[in-house]
Amino acid sequence: MTEIYRWIEQQLELASNECRRLFHGRGGYFPGYESLVIDWFAPVVVIRLYDDVPPELIDSLASFFRARSGVQGVVLQQRGRGRVTSHETLFGEMPERLVCSELGLHYAITPAQFRNTGLFLDMRHGREWVKQQAAGSKVLNLFAYTCGFSVAAMAGGASSVVNVDMSKRALSIGRENHKLNGHDLSKVSFVGHDMFKSWGRIRRSGPFDLVVIDPPSFQPGSFVADNDYLKVLRRLPELTSPGARVLACHNDPAHDVSFIRNLVEEVCSEFKWKALLNPQSDFPDRQPERGVKAMVFARSD
Repeated sequence: MTEIYRWIEQQLELASNECRRLFHGRGGYFPGYESLVIDWFAPVVVIRLYDDVPPELIDSLASFFRARSGVQGVVLQQRGRGRVTSHETLFGEMPERLVCSELGLHYAITPAQFRNTGLFLDMRHGREWVKQQAAGSKVLNLFAYTCGFSVAAMAGGASSVVNVDMSKRALSIGRENHKLNGHDLSKVSFVGHDMFKSWGRIRRSGPFDLVVIDPPSFQPGSFVADNDYLKVLRRLPELTSPGARVLACHNDPAHDVSFIRNLVEEVCSEFKWKALLNPQSDFPDRQPERGVKAMVFARSD
């Protein structure tokens, strides 16, 4: 555990008061700890377990964080496919809601209520890219969740953003996130809609200069990448303006970057590959080509 605690200490120092992944066992970088993930939402630590671990490990982690003066509470979440998600506060006060910071922007977090806290930390580099690219652009944010990409786009000077997600609860938190950052909500739309049933409303809001696609990798009844990613990509020509840029994200370790690249070539060949965003240092992966992938394409016609 010495190496693991040294790593966590380094990540805490790098994070300061901004949210960050402190330990990413699922990347296989620390053999034997693949089921363990630890996130920092200052001043709270969220430990996630995707499989059973010895109770001694949990006790050790709780003692480690209890000894850190900046940590005010630790919550343990049990989760994983086929497992009922549960939360247990290991120590401290666990607020129902807190506001965390990332790259100077603010987001509402629920550390101990739902399966997901409200911000996916593995897309920090994607949000940073969107912020850098968004100036003057009409932005479409598909699978918007709590609108993290939208917040980044507005902070980067986007002319407008349309957020689309099936979850109206998530979009409500997204609206709150924009308010936390002082954004003009007249420029931001929140569309609680199943895009696979109809694209008309989305198309009428375009054409868009920048499109973000960040779906769940596997969520039966909502999105299964092997079947549904192609359905989204096929719509890009009718949704975008000439020269439009697309950030296509995919986090399924069963696929490497060729999965999305091949689909783009198959159904919207006018979009050309531009770049794969550099992986984040707080998400080390022994097979980086199988880790989180954020890919940039641009319309060339």
